[in-house]
Amino acid sequence: MYGYDQNAGAGQQYGAPPPPPQQSAPGGYGEQPLYPEPSPPSLADAVRAFTTGSMSAEDFQGIFSTSKVYCPRGDNPGFLALHNTQQPVIPMFTSLKELRRYAGKESKYFVITGAEVLDLLPTGYGFVLDMEGDHRMVFDAKAVEQMVDFAMRRMYG
Repeated sequence: MYGYDQNAGAGQQYGAPPPPPQQSAPGGYGEQPLYPEPSPPSLADAVRAFTTGSMSAEDFQGIFSTSKVYCPRGDNPGFLALHNTQQPVIPMFTSLKELRRYAGKESKYFVITGAEVLDLLPTGYGFVLDMEGDHRMVFDAKAVEQMVDFAMRRMYG
């Protein structure tokens, strides 16, 4: 039969075989991979890089879509929008610290990914990242549409 050792007896184990051991660095302590994967930049790092021109729009959107975004919320579900701007925008933040700087220590919030932001944002609305931060980014409704189009082309070809 497949999937188990027929000679294991009553205490036989089902399931996948154990994973192969990782290569260790020479003289290493423990099970460290020889060449660890570099971690992607944080959303805050991507905002800084994009606003200074050292990151492309495509690279920024790739990081944004998989990153956590902190959104202030009211008593009802959904985004809180600012309507005292040229176009309505929704404040969003790259970290809880940035959100607290804007909305206060006891503010309510929810966390979603950037991809979910693009999926759930109402038509005609833009968003602003890190409103009180040093590298504030404003995406108007047209920029949001372009981000959605780019995500769709990337996903579906």
